[in-house]
Amino acid sequence: MTTFFSILVLASSLSLIISVVLQESKDDGLGALAGDSSAPLWGKTRGKSREDVLKRITVISSVIFLISTLFLAAQ
Repeated sequence: MTTFFSILVLASSLSLIISVVLQESKDDGLGALAGDSSAPLWGKTRGKSREDVLKRITVISSVIFLISTLFLAAQ
């Protein structure tokens, strides 16, 4: 069981690193002062964009990493 959770920690940490590195910066620079927004908040593609998929992968990977690390620490 320890081997399974060790492999789970490894896989989740790698996916977490990759998903964080692939995410784009939220820094809009000076364009944010003028109110320029290139992405609409509401629309048909909301939740299906690349950024949203990467956010979901990041959250799921971090939860799996946390749970498996706590399990390994308890043993």
